[in-house]
Amino acid sequence: MFAVVRTGGKQYKVSPNDVIVVERLAGDAGSTISLDDVLMVSDGAKTTVGTPTVSGAKVAAEVVDQARGEKIVVLKFRQRTRSFRRTKGHRQEITVLRVTEISAPGMTTARAEAKAARPKKEAAEGETAEAAPRKAKSKRSAGKAQGAKKAAAAKKSPAAKKAKAAAPKKKAAAKGKSQGKSKAKSKAKKEA
Repeated sequence: MFAVVRTGGKQYKVSPNDVIVVERLAGDAGSTISLDDVLMVSDGAKTTVGTPTVSGAKVAAEVVDQARGEKIVVLKFRQRTRSFRRTKGHRQEITVLRVTEISAPGMTTARAEAKAARPKKEAAEGETAEAAPRKAKSKRSAGKAQGAKKAAAAKKSPAAKKAKAAAPKKKAAAKGKSQGKSKAKSKAKKEA
């Protein structure tokens, strides 16, 4: 079963036990709130679309956390003015919700299954892995990483060392040959 709810000017497709991040809603962590602005409900066999909302449909959710989103940078710039540039940061206040129940008239109520309690050590490891996703590397750091990989590969490979050692000798030999020819030409001109 799923429902489409509207909150904070945005629409979210939710199922029981889903975790969603929405604009700030009133309520402390652990409290239960009801989202009454349900636009569509479906239980697989029957789908009800509201005009604009489904009357009597409700989505119950538990407040997991009240937090602030990631910082975004807001820039102001006026063209043809040399001295007007303003930078300001903004962090949106957000609420993290876990959907516990979806109910609508004429449909069976879908409830989230209770999760089995995990040992504290495993729970802490799982939360840190979920809470700290890897950030995408910037182009600059990605380039440095590739350069470091190439250097490490060159250090490890004896063939690469031989090729590197041979390459400067060839250049030096080529320089010597070209210098030798020019010296020979200049000597020939002096003798003539």
